[in-house]
Amino acid sequence: VQLVESGGGLVQTGESLRLSCAASGFIFENYAIGWFRQAPGKEREGVSCISNNDGTTMHADSVKGRFTTSADNAKNMVYLQIDSLKPEDTAVYYCAASFLMRKDRDGCGRYRDLGQYDYWGQGTQVTVSS
Repeated sequence: VQLVESGGGLVQTGESLRLSCAASGFIFENYAIGWFRQAPGKEREGVSCISNNDGTTMHADSVKGRFTTSADNAKNMVYLQIDSLKPEDTAVYYCAASFLMRKDRDGCGRYRDLGQYDYWGQGTQVTVSS
């Protein structure tokens, strides 16, 4: 099982980025994919989730309107489009996979709970300069 994030970089305030999460080694449609971020000295926080069986998405209130999550099931890819980047978006961004078929899982219902996820990527750094 592998999750590989890409697309991070150094950008200026107001610019956009599209992060990618390439998944392999599991049945993509049986999982939800969450996006998390962790800024220096802060806890890892969930920002979005997409359920690959029906395309349902969830986004944290703090990013609604700027972050868009999508998936290409044919390519086993999940994307996080980030618009109007702010310095406070600076963080390492991670994708994680949650097996939907477990009885204790709720799709993206508890997407911010790190314990809902079975696999994690290594992260991609996003730095936003002011």
